[in-house]
Amino acid sequence: MATETTLILFKPDAIQKNLTGEVLSRFQKEGFTVRGIKMIALSDEILAEHYSHIADMPFFPSVRGFMQETPVIALALEGENVITRVRDLLGPTDSNAAAAGTIRGDLGDKSGDSKMRNVCHASDSPEAAAAEIKRFFNEGEVLSF
Repeated sequence: MATETTLILFKPDAIQKNLTGEVLSRFQKEGFTVRGIKMIALSDEILAEHYSHIADMPFFPSVRGFMQETPVIALALEGENVITRVRDLLGPTDSNAAAAGTIRGDLGDKSGDSKMRNVCHASDSPEAAAAEIKRFFNEGEVLSF
């Protein structure tokens, strides 16, 4: 197994429902280590970059609006195969399709916004994690000890 670092974004629904402590606790119980954590308000520019794969789609303004409802918490998390394991812990993007016991299955929105209001974003590959950590953290904000 490889030690990796991934990016997690606690989305506005997690902030609004005060779920961040419970979700962070689930990650830590898996043995993952926090290497960086901060709360930030997302600008139009950073959202356009982060969601560049959908920024030209007609539904992007609603994604941007949702992601700007509150500040988000950016988390750099380290562990063995953390990218895959975090995504397994989260469950599918659609909270309605997520099994009980997964974060999205237990805590995600089960309404019509179940694909967007799904508690967290998580990097899907080592390459994406590296780019996303650089996007959301400045040099010196992700620490090793």
